[in-house]
Amino acid sequence: MAIRILSTRLANQIAAGEVVERPASVVKELVENSIDACATRIEVDIEKGGRKLIRIRDNGCGIKKGELELALSRHATSKIYCLDDLEAITSLGFRGEALASISSVSRLTLTSRTEMQAEAWSAYAEGRNMSVQVKPAAHPVGTTVEVVDLFFNTPARRKFLRTDKTEFSHITELLKRIVLSRFDVAVTLRHNGIIIRQYRAASNDVHRKRRLAVVCGSKFIKTSVQVSLEHLNLSFHGWICLPEGARVQNDIQYCFVNQRMVKDKLINHAIRQGYESMLKLGQFVAYVLYIDIDPHQVDVNVHPTKHEVRFHQSRLVHDFIYQAVSDALQQIMASDPSSLGSKDEQDIKHFEGADEDKQPLLKEYSLQSSSVLNLSGAQLALANNNERCRSTTFRKMEASYSSNEAMVCLRQDESSYYCPRSSFTYQYPSNTFYSTSPSPAKAMQLAYSELIINPDKQADHCVVEASTVMSAMPVGDEYNSLGKALTIIASHYLLVQRTEGIALLDLDVANYLLTFGQLHLRLHPQGLKAQPLLIPQTIPASIQEIKLFEKYDTLLRQFGIVLRKKSSNHIMVMAVCQPFRQHNLQHFISQLLYFLSLQADKEIQLPSDDMAIWLADKATKKSGKYGFSQAVTLVTELEYCWQGKLAEYYSRLVRPVDVAAAIEAFLYD
Repeated sequence: MAIRILSTRLANQIAAGEVVERPASVVKELVENSIDACATRIEVDIEKGGRKLIRIRDNGCGIKKGELELALSRHATSKIYCLDDLEAITSLGFRGEALASISSVSRLTLTSRTEMQAEAWSAYAEGRNMSVQVKPAAHPVGTTVEVVDLFFNTPARRKFLRTDKTEFSHITELLKRIVLSRFDVAVTLRHNGIIIRQYRAASNDVHRKRRLAVVCGSKFIKTSVQVSLEHLNLSFHGWICLPEGARVQNDIQYCFVNQRMVKDKLINHAIRQGYESMLKLGQFVAYVLYIDIDPHQVDVNVHPTKHEVRFHQSRLVHDFIYQAVSDALQQIMASDPSSLGSKDEQDIKHFEGADEDKQPLLKEYSLQSSSVLNLSGAQLALANNNERCRSTTFRKMEASYSSNEAMVCLRQDESSYYCPRSSFTYQYPSNTFYSTSPSPAKAMQLAYSELIINPDKQADHCVVEASTVMSAMPVGDEYNSLGKALTIIASHYLLVQRTEGIALLDLDVANYLLTFGQLHLRLHPQGLKAQPLLIPQTIPASIQEIKLFEKYDTLLRQFGIVLRKKSSNHIMVMAVCQPFRQHNLQHFISQLLYFLSLQADKEIQLPSDDMAIWLADKATKKSGKYGFSQAVTLVTELEYCWQGKLAEYYSRLVRPVDVAAAIEAFLYD
């Protein structure tokens, strides 16, 4: 495209350009011009930190002789011509101010030759007089811009330049961003005639990772994973570090929108949110990420440096990035949980992905769903809302007050914390038709809070008394209460005191039973609520698998799983129920289709009970180590969920401890 002077109307629509602040500002504008000229090789020569000489040489398309003088004029550009072009910018530069601004504070020489010209031409401009001298020169196809004596006519700005070393470090950092934005461009950096950096063009993954290692360090390569997600005209790919690769400063955070380096709060927030609580206080994520979006959907004409952009659908972009980062981390968690550090120190939502040949916990626990089919309407209503009582606030409380030492002061008193259902009551929103009363997690949280504030206060005053129980609650059988919680044993067992004596309660089994109860009890009244995915996920599938999901589509929808056929070999995940929102959906759906294929050979229809059992196995959160308060909350909610129907699972859930035999051994030893 030919260089033209922008109309006054269009020039007024463009945000003010960047002020030439330091040598790095000059390098940025000139290198971006070279990239817009389709250069594949760029050489950057710097002398004395840029204050003496900045020379940028490229092998781009060049500038015609008749346009050289015009190129040094203000608002002259070949990148946009009309207002419509401004609304869909695909080039790095578009204002047409860079060369004019640079030449006004330096002695600038622009030498260029196009492929159609037999000889090159050079244009020279100096200072604010804007007079341009054009003369012939020797030069290959491409362009060279020499900036000599920067700020020679503005002593005040020259005085504020830092040392040569500091100014050159800014240039080095700038070129790091540029070489990460364009792997196909070779860049050479010299300082005072010495080659400092030489980035060769990268044409494959091996070369890209090599350049990435040079810029970000080998540790980033070792502790990072590649992410990729596409949806319609939106693409997200790049590298993110695992939590173990987090840094104490945000020096490795590179994000590019349509190959343009940006620093956007929306993007940073989405990435940080994707890590949730995996990072400790003071840790920063390291990433190199690329977002490709329809140019009409992003506005880069909002900031002088073009580092800030405005998305027309910011919520869509935010959630798209969040999902890509979150899914990538969840997939790593499922395949290699150890890569995410100590589970004791992190509150990570960990869902363990089983192999296809791994049998579900159906055989291990031998659950019989008939025990929950005879619940009263009030019990079903209570169970339907059980998930509201799983307070994330309580988990935060447990993180700050979960050590066994802190619990000793509570258990030394007669009134240790109890697990029985009769000790707590639930609270539902007032706009529902369910009866209202405090939730057990909230009651326990309040009890802990009061004990922390008033440590001298007796524990029994902090526990909700049995007299506060909801009068409408039905009276259960002897298994309503699993006992009085005493302490945690071996991180996975809760020592409880029952009327029959001391017993050990398996917390992993309790966790599974709670998940199964929630899935099954919520199923029969109205089915599980499907939560639509913001970005439907496409998963490859065989013809047989597509037929399977179509056969069981009604059953899957009962469990809040909505699939749709996209093509002859792809299906789309449109929605899933809450327990599977943070799962690796591709892995989960593959397992689900495999499970359905095993059932398809059977003559009888797949019962919803068996489906609930299988889903509970996949949805159960695997806890590496239970805290005392976490165990108390788990068992309390289990009792509420099952409403005294745990009798047939008691042998697998609770095992008696023969304390009498141990005492007798002491007496007769």
